[in-house]
Amino acid sequence: MAPAREHGSAPGSLRVSFGGLTTRGRSFLAAGVAAAVSAYILGQPELLRIGVLLAVLPLVCVAVLHRTRHRVTGARRLSPARVPVRSEARVHLRVDNVSRVPTGMLMLQDQVPYVLGPRPRFVLDRIEGGGRREVSYRVRSDLRGHYPLGPLQLRVTDPFGMVELTRSFSTRDTLTVIPAVQALPPVKLLGEASGYGESRRRAIAVTGEDDVIPRAYRHGDDVRRVHWRSTARRGELMVRREEQPERARATVLLDTRRLAWAGSGPDSPFEWAVTGAASVAIHLLERDYQVRLLTDTGTLAPGPEGLLTGGDGSDTAGLLLDALAVVGHSHETGLQRAHDRLREGGCGLLVAFLGHLDPSQATLTARIRQRAGGAVALVPRGQQAPQFEEEQMRALREAGWTVVPFTPWDALPRVWQLADRTNAAGGGPMTTTGGVR
Repeated sequence: MAPAREHGSAPGSLRVSFGGLTTRGRSFLAAGVAAAVSAYILGQPELLRIGVLLAVLPLVCVAVLHRTRHRVTGARRLSPARVPVRSEARVHLRVDNVSRVPTGMLMLQDQVPYVLGPRPRFVLDRIEGGGRREVSYRVRSDLRGHYPLGPLQLRVTDPFGMVELTRSFSTRDTLTVIPAVQALPPVKLLGEASGYGESRRRAIAVTGEDDVIPRAYRHGDDVRRVHWRSTARRGELMVRREEQPERARATVLLDTRRLAWAGSGPDSPFEWAVTGAASVAIHLLERDYQVRLLTDTGTLAPGPEGLLTGGDGSDTAGLLLDALAVVGHSHETGLQRAHDRLREGGCGLLVAFLGHLDPSQATLTARIRQRAGGAVALVPRGQQAPQFEEEQMRALREAGWTVVPFTPWDALPRVWQLADRTNAAGGGPMTTTGGVR
């Protein structure tokens, strides 16, 4: 937890410090000056001493607090820095007195967005020279996003109440509120390629995963695997790596069009879809898929290639969840950009969280299905008249989609179970059972 740096006025300037005089301090200073002037006019040395005392006291307090303010450092630490919605994070604050002179009473205040709760304030007693004080507070949000914390403000007062100075530190931290990922049960999806996922992972664990391209010869390699063309080209003995099956790919498509979703807030269908997209993506990463997240804007998150791979030692899940933490509604009118992005290459398994589709978009979605080996569409109920919802789901089923309707009150694991091909084989309408999120 590193100390925060001060910003604002220069440390050597007393102008701002004099501006911190309270009403009492200004009154003492004015009374002292008036008493000194009166003593000079009336020739009263005793009154002059009183006037000098009244005027000097607030000036001494200004000088002491000016030095104290610039000898106090502050720091902040988040635990954790990434937290799911409706979960709490703790913010730890530390104040260090780096001088040998004790401080007076301090008031500590941190700047937080209103959605995280009330602004925290703490009153700290005298801090001895070289000492420190630590306090903490909790924050919680029902909405996804990046929330800035800071700057930290420190208010210093003297024991006489003559001066009150405020110091602001320059450092800020960001709390990332991500969708709450839910564990999903394993299901068998229509069109899902065999040999991928968990079964492929078990095979690799037994036989080992060979590399793809030629590599340098190692002691113990079979001479029959020598790749003579590469050996002649590189001038060193090269062996052939056995070809491995291509890793399974999956695309999670999230429809973010504002006109496609009804309602807003943490319990809206769109927020349910964002949570579902995060949970499905993490679920597929755990099954050894290469996953990419695609929106209706044609944007691949979190990188330009968009391919995420689990188990490679990087914070893959964190990158994906950070991208979903800030995803919002777009102003797109259709899914054409997503369709164009999927035309650039096969998407493997496709899991789409779709909003309301008009007839033209339903036709376009049918063409999107042609680019995928298997396709699951999760569509909301209750956003339009029942007959239009049935027409939309019927059109998707006829195009080869496995259609799973949902409401914001349905439990995501139960809805995901309905995507199992044993349930979808009949091709009839599927309904969800209510549950607690």
